[in-house]
Amino acid sequence: MSQPLMPHATASWLVDNSALSFEQIAAFCGLHILEIQAIADDMAATKLTGRDPIRAGELSQAEIDKGQADPAYRLVMLKGPEQVRRTKGPRYTPVSKRQDKPDGISWIIRNHPEVSDGQIGKLIGTTRDTISKIRDRSHWNIANITPKDPVTLGLCSQRELDALVAKAAKAAGIEAPTDTRLDGDRSALIEELRAQREAAANAPEGAAPNLLPGGMVDPFKRRD
Repeated sequence: MSQPLMPHATASWLVDNSALSFEQIAAFCGLHILEIQAIADDMAATKLTGRDPIRAGELSQAEIDKGQADPAYRLVMLKGPEQVRRTKGPRYTPVSKRQDKPDGISWIIRNHPEVSDGQIGKLIGTTRDTISKIRDRSHWNIANITPKDPVTLGLCSQRELDALVAKAAKAAGIEAPTDTRLDGDRSALIEELRAQREAAANAPEGAAPNLLPGGMVDPFKRRD
């Protein structure tokens, strides 16, 4: 069953402006009867401002009158609240991360100049004006802006950033940069595994299996 858009505020209004039972109000608002009791006794954690369900188009006075005349009657909502759907627009960023946006924008501008302001705005969820001011260093807080990877800051995923950079590079007619930050680690790991396989192949029969870092058994060691 549909519930009012603001159930606690609606319950507060019904408690103050009708003779409906607590059970009826609780059923209509989708709340526990003890919550209605707390609202009636002003024991709720915060003082609620009542919301008129008649003006909101969720109840009619005739429906309230039916309920007041019969305590067993359950109120029927005229229409459910409109579902708010987010329209297309800038990415939503939690309040706790919004202060990190300038740092992420600065990092993209410095490391990927081929990415347009519009693409940065869509990825980070900001305005062209903010990006422009960071780009020309006229931002009010430019002295405190430090370029930081937006992925590390949690403003976007690595996959989203890589896809954006690749798209911008293609549009600019340049080769998309490749992430080489882990190349050294990969090469070292490959050499280590190769050495361990060779040692395992030359080990005497019955010798203990070679172990990988962390104590894992080398999966490439042959077992008879």
